[in-house]
Amino acid sequence: MEGGSVEFNGSGTLLTTRACLLNPNRNPHLNQSQIEKYLVDYYGVDHILWLGDGIVGDDTDGHIDDLTRFVNEDTVVTIIEENKDDENYEILQDNLKELKTLRLENGKQINIVELPMPAPVIYEDQRLPASYANFYISNKYVVVPTFQDKNDDRALDILQHCFNDRKVIGLDSTDIIWGLGSFHCLSQQEPAI
Repeated sequence: MEGGSVEFNGSGTLLTTRACLLNPNRNPHLNQSQIEKYLVDYYGVDHILWLGDGIVGDDTDGHIDDLTRFVNEDTVVTIIEENKDDENYEILQDNLKELKTLRLENGKQINIVELPMPAPVIYEDQRLPASYANFYISNKYVVVPTFQDKNDDRALDILQHCFNDRKVIGLDSTDIIWGLGSFHCLSQQEPAI
């Protein structure tokens, strides 16, 4: 299981997707309850929330770090597609509807901030998993992928309002996304040298 498949609020709640962790190519011998037990035992959380599918082009079967991220213990940003003709529109609307029904470990409803998607990024006839949600949070900064898109500035403004204790910096991820990930993906599972 990769780090991009789970997201935490720091107070006992873990957020993930059924498309990723319940995919038969991962742990076909485990059902949802058994996977949840592993998550509770190994991460020390006590509350698991599940969303549905990931975005088109994501080769990870639907990592949460391209969809929905906690910005504090009771608020998430979640990507939405505004173009109803885009193949991500229904997927992301379904996740948004599901998010609205979920509750945190303390029973509170999650505060949801909608984050736009960039226009499709295509490389060699393949749609790439371009998402503003694949940001990296450091002590003083939030590094956000941008894609030379009209929604870049809008996404950065939204995230700056969410992270008023850090400076939000947009960095062009157009070349990086060809590797099917961005800054949060790059920060995961670095081996010791």
